Amino acid sequence: MTPVRVLLVEDNDTFRETLELLFGLREEIEVVGSASSGDKALPLVTELEPDVVVMDYRMPGLNGAEATRAVLASCPRTRIVCLSASVTVDEVNEVLRAGAVACVTKDEDFDRLVSTIQEAAAA
Repeated sequence: MTPVRVLLVEDNDTFRETLELLFGLREEIEVVGSASSGDKALPLVTELEPDVVVMDYRMPGLNGAEATRAVLASCPRTRIVCLSASVTVDEVNEVLRAGAVACVTKDEDFDRLVSTIQEAAAA
């Protein structure tokens, strides 16, 4: 099984580093890079060509929906999974309209996040 290549975009350094460690324990996910904002993620998406970008919604600079639009404009085959501590229904709808394939909350079971990423990559 080829692992899903993932770029993490999360402004909380501790949470982003924790996700990197947890994904490192899973054979089905390979973290190819990480960024602390949507602005910093854009050049990495072009360079690394991840299968899936796991994108926080609330970040400085570009929010998750804006960053999703920008990522998909430059790399339309990349899939976006929004990951946020708390998003409103309007924010979920906005990120899905922007092109994200799923939105998961940070308190969701980690196995659920992994399966959502796998499903996104297969879409």
